[in-house]
Amino acid sequence: MGWRIIAVGKVKERWIRDGIQEYSKRLRNLAIAEVKDATLEKETTKILAALKSNEKLVLLTEDGGRYTSVEFARFLERHQSNNLAFVIGGPEGISDELRDRAWKTLSLSPLTFTHEMARLFLVEQFYRAHNILSGGSYHK
Repeated sequence: MGWRIIAVGKVKERWIRDGIQEYSKRLRNLAIAEVKDATLEKETTKILAALKSNEKLVLLTEDGGRYTSVEFARFLERHQSNNLAFVIGGPEGISDELRDRAWKTLSLSPLTFTHEMARLFLVEQFYRAHNILSGGSYHK
C-alpha cells in the first residue's frame, strides 16, 4: 500500500519530526510533500500544483468523515488501487476551492490540532492501518 501526504509548512518541533520519521521508516510506500506556508490562496495553488493528475484528494478537516482505526484501515484497503493524496492545510485552514475539489474529507478528531501534530497523527494511523491489515500486534 502506498499513500501520499501533501502538507503545508515544515515541521519545526523536533519531537514531532522524530515521531514522523519513526513511523515513516516503518512504511515503505509513504511519501510526504511539503508546501511552503503562505496566504490561503497561494497555499491552495501550491497544493493543487503538487497534486498528481491521477490522485484523488482526501482533505483533512475537523468536519470531515470520522473513522475508528479499524474502519480507516478498511477504507485504505478498499481504495488501495486508487492513488490517494491526503492534504493537511496550514494554520489558516483550508480554502473553499480545496473543499470543492476534495474526493473525500476526513477528520482525525473533532478537536483541532496544529498542522504539525495532524501530520504525526496521520502517519501513525497509516502505520496502525498497515499493521491491522497485515495482522500485526501493534493495534490492540
